[in-house]
Amino acid sequence: MTPRLAVWQMMCLAAALGAIAAFGQAPYDQPLILMAALVGVLYFFSQAESPRQAAVFGWAFGTGYFAHALQWIVSPFMVDVARHGWMAPFALLFLAAGLALFWGLAFWLARRLSQHSAWGLVLTLPAVELVRAYIFTGFPWAMFSQSLVDSSGGQALSWIGPYALNLVMIAVAVPLSQTVQTWVGRTLRYGAILLGLGGVVLPVMAPDAVSGDGIIRLIQPNAAQRDKWDPAQIPVFFDRQLKYTSAPPTDGRARPDLVLWSETAIPWVLDRAAPALDQIAQAGDTAAVAVGVQRRNPDQYFNSMVVLDSAGGVAQTYDKHHLVPFGEYMPFADLFARVGIFGLAQRALGGYASGPGPQLLEFGNLGRALPLICYEAVFAHDVNAAPERPDFLIQITNDAWFGKAAGPRQHLAQARMRAIEQGLPLARAANTGISAMIDPYGRVLAALPLNEAGFIDANLPLPRKPTLYSRTGDLPFAVVLLLGLVAAAIGARNREDGLKN
Repeated sequence: MTPRLAVWQMMCLAAALGAIAAFGQAPYDQPLILMAALVGVLYFFSQAESPRQAAVFGWAFGTGYFAHALQWIVSPFMVDVARHGWMAPFALLFLAAGLALFWGLAFWLARRLSQHSAWGLVLTLPAVELVRAYIFTGFPWAMFSQSLVDSSGGQALSWIGPYALNLVMIAVAVPLSQTVQTWVGRTLRYGAILLGLGGVVLPVMAPDAVSGDGIIRLIQPNAAQRDKWDPAQIPVFFDRQLKYTSAPPTDGRARPDLVLWSETAIPWVLDRAAPALDQIAQAGDTAAVAVGVQRRNPDQYFNSMVVLDSAGGVAQTYDKHHLVPFGEYMPFADLFARVGIFGLAQRALGGYASGPGPQLLEFGNLGRALPLICYEAVFAHDVNAAPERPDFLIQITNDAWFGKAAGPRQHLAQARMRAIEQGLPLARAANTGISAMIDPYGRVLAALPLNEAGFIDANLPLPRKPTLYSRTGDLPFAVVLLLGLVAAAIGARNREDGLKN
């Protein structure tokens, strides 16, 4: 008989499997490896002798996964090493271990509901991932479904959304982990496995997007975060953006209808930026120009996007409403200030104020756009909360905070998910990259590489018809999930009563 591994050894192996599973996310983009690691951890679940032990294995798996997938989180702390560098390892450790608590809870609950069968995880793991997307303002980064954006299975986002797609992936992994089946059971399970793995492996199979006549210019100044606010470098980056804005059209195209500058593209607060706005409008000529800028009123600062008219006046304003905790604002700001800890990107004590919520901006012949500033593109439900269906999506971002590899690429993957979910094109202007024009199927039609200055002119694709997910959101999935959990809980209770009798 093979000796049983000690619990601590199984924990270490589960953590290693979690780290391996993170190869499913960008920049590796290997969802088959993610699925294989997920299948592996289901074995440890089946070996757990109690719900508590199952929770330990789930937490270890999650810690390894998030520590690898979110290793870019140390990058913001290294911009000002003297001030924030000491926080970097703690931030990664606490974030990974904290997010893993959700998975530990899922494993514990699944063990209570289904004993040694991993089928309980089909309900509990998607449930805690849905909670993770909402609780404490939410952080749905690096979900399993994010790994499918380059595959045919990712197109299911337009039907069921990212949280339900997590359930589908787990439902494929569970039969993969089963070894003893009846002939009929094997047939059904192998069918589910083949369909699921086909969605993981096959490239995107979707019709070509219809290209519209509208042209958007995406500006990428490539200002490193440590240099962005340097007085000696500010003129360099500003002049670079002016030059790109006024440059003649590329590839024989007409003048752009809209020019997009990235998040906080100019260093001056809006009420002191009139001379700069005049120069920007002049460089834009006949095109509308949308610029990321900081805005203030007597008591608050906002991370905003403004649309300029031909005279440099502010025609439309959007204030970011979903802010980054510990980045753009500090929870319990007064308490943290006493020990000298402030948000990494905040510009006032307590950080930025939150805007009123999603809103649409008018762009003439291009139609109406839903603006998303940086972090807001991570939340599928925020995009679904738009007051009306837009004609396209805009994301402006400063991904210089996210490092040079995994962070910006994972952020781009999430922007592509939002395009698929809504059936809408998305124009993305990122300070250091990756700026891109994304079609309604999530495909990148044109892009500027990471950490490279430049601009691109791209035709804005036409939107698809409204997708099922854009019509329903997450409510149907949440209701079905809740009913499933209730039914599983009743079944577990009946089994316990039967054993007692």
